[in-house]
Amino acid sequence: MTHTPFIAVEGPIGVGKTSLAKAISSHFEYHLLKEIVDENPFLTKFYENIEEWSFQTEMFFLCNRYKQLEEIKQNFIEKDIPVVADYHIYKNIIFAKRTLTSNQYKKYKNIYDILTVDMPKPNLIIYLHASLPTLLSRIEMRGREMEQKMDPNYLQQLSEDYETAMANWATLYPGTPIIEINGDEVDFVRNPDDLTNILLKLDQALKKGATCFEPTR
Repeated sequence: MTHTPFIAVEGPIGVGKTSLAKAISSHFEYHLLKEIVDENPFLTKFYENIEEWSFQTEMFFLCNRYKQLEEIKQNFIEKDIPVVADYHIYKNIIFAKRTLTSNQYKKYKNIYDILTVDMPKPNLIIYLHASLPTLLSRIEMRGREMEQKMDPNYLQQLSEDYETAMANWATLYPGTPIIEINGDEVDFVRNPDDLTNILLKLDQALKKGATCFEPTR
């Protein structure tokens, strides 16, 4: 595992991943990797009819994230340039398990395993989570038209899926620390002190070194 920081910010839709990743990028002068969302041609239809459009949506995201990580691996990770990303590619599995049929998921997982076998893995994960009312409020505030059609039940289920995934993360990526942040208690966008505290905690973790972190849970 590389000693160069490769940080992934993760959590459910609307929790503030991109905002925090941007703040980290600016503060530490790391390269910022942002996932492609608005370019997905299936996403609006997906929120209107998940069952009908889930496979197309998930495959588009998988291929685009694979392409992004290939470029990050070649242009940054292999050159020891620190990176902070507003997603971890494992989120594809979290979403696919929720949205795809059993048969679709088997095909999808086979493709996922082939594409990600040699992908760079983050050596630190920041996990943001929040209650459903907080997520819905933030989604409304940022005003993406396609997200306004999202079923709140889907968002709640997704939040629970993230909790399960994070609980199992130590098995998937042993030795990778997780900094957990409760979005109901912390508003790093509106409160500069909250952001300062997060950056301080991250700075302390980074100084320990990527190969000797202890999970922060």
